[in-house]
Amino acid sequence: MSYRYPVPQAKVPERGGRVLLAFENKSLALFNVADQFYAIDDSCPHQGASLCGGRLDGRVIQCCAHGLRFDLVSGYLLNSTQLKVVSYPVERQGEQLFILIDCEESGQ
Repeated sequence: MSYRYPVPQAKVPERGGRVLLAFENKSLALFNVADQFYAIDDSCPHQGASLCGGRLDGRVIQCCAHGLRFDLVSGYLLNSTQLKVVSYPVERQGEQLFILIDCEESGQ
């Protein structure tokens, strides 16, 4: 079962942009890459640094702290399946965006 988190309209990032969102006790980073939206946990699984402010190259985000690069689609570290950031599906219904959060992952 999953929860559909409605992204406030004022927080939807413009093309090429990103935004940090709060959901319960976690921070989510939402990215707009060529009008496709991707959501991940904002915390790098290596040492917890924020990913939202990292260098974005297409669908790859680079952690500011140690340079680890993660695929926004799968959440995996590039060229590895050993380290992963949680990624969330994003749905659009008209102008409204929803981030789908698995209830087990969110702690509900």
